Amino acid sequence: MVPTTSLLLLLSLALLAPGLSADQCVLTGRWTNDLGSNMTIGAVNSKGEFNGTYHTAVTATTNETALSPSPLMGTQHSKTQPTFGFTVNWNFTDSTTVFTGQCFVDEHGKEILKTMWLLRSHVNSIDDDWKATRVGTNTFTRLP
Repeated sequence: MVPTTSLLLLLSLALLAPGLSADQCVLTGRWTNDLGSNMTIGAVNSKGEFNGTYHTAVTATTNETALSPSPLMGTQHSKTQPTFGFTVNWNFTDSTTVFTGQCFVDEHGKEILKTMWLLRSHVNSIDDDWKATRVGTNTFTRLP
């Protein structure tokens, strides 16, 4: 009976271990994504709220204010590898982007943000509503 119990315990631990991570993924800091855009996320308060800035490398405008960072604000859940969401209020256009994602720590201890976003552009007519929202994904890694 003891060998069976030990075997079941060992099997249970082996099945549960991949879902456990001792490494904490922290949103606060500087990040870059796969398109070269950068963001800085400030301290997360006790309610999970944070502010920061987003500097896009991808824009169709030549407006000089596109060269300056746009404000972002968001929230996160307090977990080891938290889910989060934030909104970027672009300072050079009448568009808004919302990001949602999760902060992961990979097998090498590297923090990675996996996100999906919706970009809503301003249109002048409800007839143009069909072309006003874009969707995409980004992977962010921590900047030194």
